[in-house]
Amino acid sequence: MRLVGENIEQGVMVFAKALDLAKSQNLDLVEIAPTAEPPVCRVVDYSKFKYELKKKQKELKAKAHQVTVKEIRFGPNTDDHDFDFKLKHAQTFLKEGDKVKAYVHFQGRSIVFKERGEILLLKFAQALEEVAKVDQLPKLEGKRMFLFLSPKAAKK
Repeated sequence: MRLVGENIEQGVMVFAKALDLAKSQNLDLVEIAPTAEPPVCRVVDYSKFKYELKKKQKELKAKAHQVTVKEIRFGPNTDDHDFDFKLKHAQTFLKEGDKVKAYVHFQGRSIVFKERGEILLLKFAQALEEVAKVDQLPKLEGKRMFLFLSPKAAKK
């Protein structure tokens, strides 16, 4: 096995000799790369090693951006002012990096106006085409017609 660590002569040696070396310094022998040829081990305090590993994972998790889905609801008879108001909200959500789920909710007999709902959602997608890309075109499920949008990647 290959041995690495602080205050240790690094190189390839027998497992028993590496273990004795670790015990003489009151440290642990930790296998780092078992798939390497030969396997790589490090002489280190195991509890400190685990703490640093946990700290690195926490740091990576903090840097990762959580994608949220924001919902915007329309009715089949939504007016222009309401449409513009919801359009501005959708633009803000998309600029912040969130996905948008726009849907038209049909109540009672308004399900007869499916075409209006589809036209409304397509108009919504067309108005947002500069900042968003369509993940799923309008699709009717039960009493709701959905449209999914996600933000476009920023050009570098």
